Amino acid sequence: MNKSQKAIEVFNNYANLYEERFMNFDLYNDTFDLFCESIGKINPKILELACGPGNVTKYLLEKRPDFIILGTDLAPNMIELAQKNNPSADFQLLDCRHFLQLNKKFDGIMCGFGLPYLSESDSVQLIKDASICLHQNGILYLSTMEENEDRKSGYKKGSTGDEIYIYYHQAAYLIKALHEFGFKIISEFRKNFPEKDGTYTTDLILIAQK
Repeated sequence: MNKSQKAIEVFNNYANLYEERFMNFDLYNDTFDLFCESIGKINPKILELACGPGNVTKYLLEKRPDFIILGTDLAPNMIELAQKNNPSADFQLLDCRHFLQLNKKFDGIMCGFGLPYLSESDSVQLIKDASICLHQNGILYLSTMEENEDRKSGYKKGSTGDEIYIYYHQAAYLIKALHEFGFKIISEFRKNFPEKDGTYTTDLILIAQK
């Protein structure tokens, strides 16, 4: 079983636990607010990658009921929960590495913590693909765990005891890719995420405009 398949299996099996933990988690709300505020168009089309149980979708629609959201995820149970939690949005199974196959243009792309399951090269490719399918002035939101050295990436055991391969990323190459593919950085956030063992992980959030 490869890294992606293992992650899908775990998220599919524990979708309800993920929903319980993150449905009302407010640490990132100010960054979601900026994403919403940065999209001036009325009734914009938004693509959400790795939507999970629809927690971010729900918040975005509360802030911007005019958003026309297509949420995507690779775990069927996550898609089922996301649809239940957001009946006005559309959802479908899709690998975030292949969203160009939708053959659609969007005004915003939300990718909240999809990068921890993508390698550096896949993450750079995602940024390149986003530049292709976003309209001019479209907004891209990316978040990930940040670490200055690659050695922290590896299999991590979660609260369920299951191991998933987690990629930690560096701001330097993500920002370089954003600039290379025609994006302007609107904001660069860092937040301390509290782990259950009392330590903190640094989360990096980048919001950029095409």
